[in-house]
Amino acid sequence: MLLSEIAADLGMKVTGGDAEITSVEYDSRKVKDGSLFCCMQGLVSDGHNFAAQAVEKGAKALLVERLLPIDVPQIVTPDGRVAMAHAAAAFYGHPEREMIMLGVTGTNGKTSTTYMVKSIAEAAGKKVGLIGTIRNMIGDTILETGRTTPESADLFALLRRMADEGVELVIMEVSSHALAQDRVAGIPFRVGLFTNLTQDHLDYHKTFDHYLEAKKLLFRQSDLAVINIDDAYAERMTDGLTIPIKTMGIQHRADYTAINIDIRTDGVRFHLRTPNGEGPVRMHISGLFSVYNAMGAAAMTQAIGISFADILKGLESLSGVSGRLQSVDTNGRPFSVYVDYAHTPDALENVLTSVREFAKARIVSLFGCGGDRDRTKRPIMGEIGGRHSDFVVVTSDNPRTENPEDIVRAVELGVQKSGTPYVSIVNRRDAIAYALSILEPDDILVIAGKGHENYQEINGVKHHFDDREIVEELLNGAETTTES
Repeated sequence: MLLSEIAADLGMKVTGGDAEITSVEYDSRKVKDGSLFCCMQGLVSDGHNFAAQAVEKGAKALLVERLLPIDVPQIVTPDGRVAMAHAAAAFYGHPEREMIMLGVTGTNGKTSTTYMVKSIAEAAGKKVGLIGTIRNMIGDTILETGRTTPESADLFALLRRMADEGVELVIMEVSSHALAQDRVAGIPFRVGLFTNLTQDHLDYHKTFDHYLEAKKLLFRQSDLAVINIDDAYAERMTDGLTIPIKTMGIQHRADYTAINIDIRTDGVRFHLRTPNGEGPVRMHISGLFSVYNAMGAAAMTQAIGISFADILKGLESLSGVSGRLQSVDTNGRPFSVYVDYAHTPDALENVLTSVREFAKARIVSLFGCGGDRDRTKRPIMGEIGGRHSDFVVVTSDNPRTENPEDIVRAVELGVQKSGTPYVSIVNRRDAIAYALSILEPDDILVIAGKGHENYQEINGVKHHFDDREIVEELLNGAETTTES
């Protein structure tokens, strides 16, 4: 594709001639002969400083925020991130226009909701693409993912592949980082869903207001908004929206609601009411939050014409979501173990209060907090864990470049405030072993924070570590070691 054609699609001009473009890149290490190298100002480095290196590797043109003294054609733009997204969309032939695009944002519930939407759409006979935290998928084909929402150049390449493989509908998690960084710029979402908003990512957004405004950006490019009206920030999320709004909720009158909720060990049952049908739902994922996610999924899919019968079928056929209140096989022992991705205060509270609904004896919670992230939530999570548990095991999560003992001490302050008995064991494997050793009949152990993750990041290095594998190895008496 000619650079001039990409520029025309962007409504811009090319300085210094034209070039045949073979790929759109933002990482100079991935540049190949014929690439358009996009120079962006990042949090750590400035892509303009790598432009010469990219040209040496074969880049035939540059997308820049300031004209560079390099003898190749250049598109100059005031906003490199937005321009890169539109350039990638143009280069890949606008695949976002060939499929129904659905986006989910919020602090918690994004992953589970996207899996529910996928299951419902497949029940309706559609081929679905999924983009999210755990993995990307084209139908049943699994594609690994490095972040919740890919960088725009990677995202549009993925969308092109999805369209070429016959995908009709794409359901994607849209993170606050992605929205703030314009990774989804130019994508017309048929429906945007807001799940909830609680404290997270303040290391990046700095203030809660900025975090909220980042989430709200999704609705600037959506045709319809679905809002969790029970969330404390629902009114601020809808303030100023000019698109149609559908609501979901249990505590307040809403377009989509649930009654007769019965939370069980093996799932949840409830009666779902929608504008176009109502009926009983039996889901294999437990917790009240699963009811909210199901209402959101129902609202999104009904908005694009999927029948209520297929919504019920899709919700009931979903067996579970990896790392979301996922039961671990205890090999016949008289207690239960669950792993969950809960790594925010609200998520931890949700999972523990959900478990309390069906717990017959003690709840033992095991969790920590990630390093190099929002430090203010550490004592908050400690207090929540203590308040909703009968015993707490504080341990390491992904310390990254921080000292894990410092993180544990911060969490301890909150647990101490709750008055609940606890123990701190920094080594996560040893902590799990201890927690298993104190379980009594009918106790429930909730291992929170990592969920689907199969690694632990220590000093910038990722080591294989899967909470589920560790539990099974310990219960089966197998010996294993991990770095701490």
